[in-house]
Amino acid sequence: MEMNASYTSFVAVGDSFTEGMSDGLPDGSYRGWADLLAARLAARDPGFRYANLAVRGKLIGQIAGEQAPVAATMGADLVTLVGGLNDALRPKVDMGRVRAHLEEAVALLAPSCRQLVLMRSPGRNGPVMDRFRPRMEELFVIIEELAGRHGALVVDLYGAPALADPRMWDVDRLHLTAEGHRRVAEAVWQTLGLPAEEDWRAELPPTATPGWAVRRTQDLSFARRHLLPWMGRRLTGRSSGDGRPPKRPELLPHEASDADRLS
Repeated sequence: MEMNASYTSFVAVGDSFTEGMSDGLPDGSYRGWADLLAARLAARDPGFRYANLAVRGKLIGQIAGEQAPVAATMGADLVTLVGGLNDALRPKVDMGRVRAHLEEAVALLAPSCRQLVLMRSPGRNGPVMDRFRPRMEELFVIIEELAGRHGALVVDLYGAPALADPRMWDVDRLHLTAEGHRRVAEAVWQTLGLPAEEDWRAELPPTATPGWAVRRTQDLSFARRHLLPWMGRRLTGRSSGDGRPPKRPELLPHEASDADRLS
């Protein structure tokens, strides 16, 4: 790998993880690891350009069919593709179709850019996620195979215990906090061969475990506010991203105002 490589353009493709949920900003929008990474890359190159095509709730078939062709035409130096987890978390999934869509997207994106980056997504410790771990791990095997075949890099977030810590996750238990996104940005940065600024794998200091009554109250609130609506969308085929456009659909210069917004 080329150390201290220069990237003059970056396109992010994916779902809510890459859109930036739940790293909220005061104006109600989301920041996230891709925006943070773009700001750091832009600081190295005044002409840096960035697009983020990710939309929450998207399945890998939608990412492959809607986002990947657009990203491929942009000719960016760097492309990140993270998808398939929404499929794996559905009540029923055909992992053969997931593989086919991933292969379609990777085969389109890899030749269109200088470096394609894939990920083994993080998974929060807990009983809900434990139910889906076999599917997640099957997805990650597919990702590793495709990366090897197409010369893509793989960021292994799943193998980092720090990112499985519940304190790295928002109250919806599906999306990382601002600290989690910051660490993902650092993980991608280092995978690209850029000089490390911190140990993104460093585990959080131990804290006292909340009592049984507090945990049950949190569980009930989570189920009512997040789990049941999420399950309802899965069962009815609806998505939180239906009708929502990408937050940064064009490969445009990363302006100083963008960096100010991320500080």
